[in-house]
Amino acid sequence: MKILYFTDTHIRGTTPKNRKDNLLETLEKKFNEIVDVVQSHDIDYVLNGGDLFDRPDISPSIVRKFAMILNKIKVPIYAIAGNHDIYGHNPSTLHRTMLGLFDGIGILDLIDEGEVITLDKDNIRVQVTGSPYKYGIDSDTYRSAYIVNEKPDNVDYAIHLSHGMLLDKPFIKGVPYTLIDDILHTKADITLCGHYHSGFGIKEYNNKYFINPGSLIRITNSLKEISRIPRVLIIELDKSIKLDFYYLKSAAPGEEILDRSIIEKNMFRSEKIIQFKQSVDSSQDFNKLDINHILNNLTKAEDIEDDVKIEAVNRIEEAQIELGGDD
Repeated sequence: MKILYFTDTHIRGTTPKNRKDNLLETLEKKFNEIVDVVQSHDIDYVLNGGDLFDRPDISPSIVRKFAMILNKIKVPIYAIAGNHDIYGHNPSTLHRTMLGLFDGIGILDLIDEGEVITLDKDNIRVQVTGSPYKYGIDSDTYRSAYIVNEKPDNVDYAIHLSHGMLLDKPFIKGVPYTLIDDILHTKADITLCGHYHSGFGIKEYNNKYFINPGSLIRITNSLKEISRIPRVLIIELDKSIKLDFYYLKSAAPGEEILDRSIIEKNMFRSEKIIQFKQSVDSSQDFNKLDINHILNNLTKAEDIEDDVKIEAVNRIEEAQIELGGDD
């Protein structure tokens, strides 16, 4: 059995200011290459790790364009929802989104939380489960979003998809994340993740694999993103697990598509923020600048509407990740 996995395509009609190409055209080329890879590598199933779209209400003309491309894939496509696919980090809004539309008309099948999909090919049986992004996924409350508790005896392999900040090492202070070390007791043989655009490749612990190939599109402007080549994962399951990355030939070198001047400006801005934080830390009036403390107070505030809280949390999270530089 062969499975192709990719994540974080962020389909959109506009090009971020830090890119020098036409993002829509680049996305089309990458999706068409994936169609070719599915055919040339005899792929049996396709999995997507979330953030297929950059926002839940992408224009119908853009949606139509990529629906026509994905319809060329003649094998089943299973996906989970990312934070950009839904409204307010709430998976229950999927029926009002373009990703929900794709599910409704059969272009792909969304995996609901708690749902179990069974894949069969050549006497190989695979259990596939998934957890969409939801607010607080990387808190202790929702750690279960990364964990598979049951693997039946009649299943050869268990694969779990989750759209959250799963990482192999500690990240920026103030940004919620989950370490692989925290979920090693999962019964999934393969845990597939997205959300963190730089990815961390393949990590193997006790015969269990944790994988994030990175975003298919480079949006964050950093030195690490310039050197990164977008890729998809090909999983081959037989008597053992074989994992290979396929690097997209349609992906141009980072120097050609990412504006280095923006990186330099961001580095300068990051230095100023670090200097500011150091000055706050050294002040007698403040012991520390803790974003988690700010977020906690924000979410508990009773005089602020929920949609305002969600938007504030979104912006703080995105700013922290961007200013971290992924470096």
